[in-house]
Amino acid sequence: MASIYDYSVKDMEGKDISLSDYKGKVLLIVNTATGCGFTPQYEGLEALYGKYKDQGFEILDFPCNQFFGQAPGSDEQIHSFCTLKYNVSFKQFHKIDVNGKNEDPLYTFLKEQKKGRIKWNFTKFLVDRDGNVVDRFGPAEKPAKFESKIAELL
Repeated sequence: MASIYDYSVKDMEGKDISLSDYKGKVLLIVNTATGCGFTPQYEGLEALYGKYKDQGFEILDFPCNQFFGQAPGSDEQIHSFCTLKYNVSFKQFHKIDVNGKNEDPLYTFLKEQKKGRIKWNFTKFLVDRDGNVVDRFGPAEKPAKFESKIAELL
């Protein structure tokens, strides 16, 4: 059976990054957008990251433009927006598709583990230190709402 650690993704510079680099860490994997009603969740995500990063917590941010074009611009423009407006310091990756014929294989795997199709940006997957996808949170679920679940895994 496949593991999350079997996948590689592209960073914002186009380099392949193996998710095995994150073994032993608790991960929150999020598809994001800069022009979405949920974009202010970057604040809550950054707050969680700042609080728990030294305990082995990582946020993996995958911009996605599939939902009404709410993540326009290049990877560099998206990164610049997020750092300037929300002081984002967690890892941002190359823009991807999360549904359909061009969906990233990582998202195919995530959706097989927890509840099917991605309905909107800011869908969040929680992964434990052993690489198990343990939970999924919808776009409307603010990061503070599931902070205790992250803390439990740490």
